[in-house]
Amino acid sequence: MARQKGIIKLEGKIGDLSFYKTQDGHLARTKGGVDKSRIANDPAFARTRENGAEFGRAGKGGKLIQKALRTLLQNSADNRVTSRLTKEVVKVVKADTTNARGERTVIAGDVIKLKGFEFNKGGILSSILFSPFTASVDRPAGVLEIVIPEFTPMIAVEAPPGTTHIKIVSGGSEIKFDEDDFLTDDAESAMLEWNSDPVGPITLTTNVTPASTHPLFLVLGIEFYQEVNGEFYSLKDGKFNGLSIVELDVV
Repeated sequence: MARQKGIIKLEGKIGDLSFYKTQDGHLARTKGGVDKSRIANDPAFARTRENGAEFGRAGKGGKLIQKALRTLLQNSADNRVTSRLTKEVVKVVKADTTNARGERTVIAGDVIKLKGFEFNKGGILSSILFSPFTASVDRPAGVLEIVIPEFTPMIAVEAPPGTTHIKIVSGGSEIKFDEDDFLTDDAESAMLEWNSDPVGPITLTTNVTPASTHPLFLVLGIEFYQEVNGEFYSLKDGKFNGLSIVELDVV
């Protein structure tokens, strides 16, 4: 893979060369590589097939997490979240000590490794929300809860220029990796003015299946808005919004 330089940028194919545009700029590469049928059947590529199978499961697991949290991610995800999340889920799969290499799965791995994952690198939650909070999971009752004591927005929240209001959001999700299914519940605060007047305390409660046997994810986020003529607009299309997995519970 090579980077295209110069004034004229190409896209398409010329002989064995392919020219294309990515988030990293205009690139070029030559046609090549090992034949697919050889990779699929040659014993020499056994490790490659095993790695591919596990990477596929990690990718599927990451997509399920994103699907489960889709409502919140619409306002708080960067354009590389899929690849970043897949990378972390690969670590989960590799932590599976039960299944043989090539057969390792997300559910048999160490899902707790995903705690602390940030869905938006442009809005790291710990860098924008400085108020203490508690995150709890009551598995028997199926209740996931965020509690934020009274705080002063202009002191506890690092807001980008143009912010007039903020909203605190949370999501509780029961993710069934082995069934490719999920159950998610969202909660949010009222629209809060970003000023020096104290607000709170705030309690955000979400509910999933009581006594579930599946991994339970609890995410917390903050969204920035600008009020114009009585209407609230997401600041910079959510570029600075933060969303993080703050608690994760497994059986």
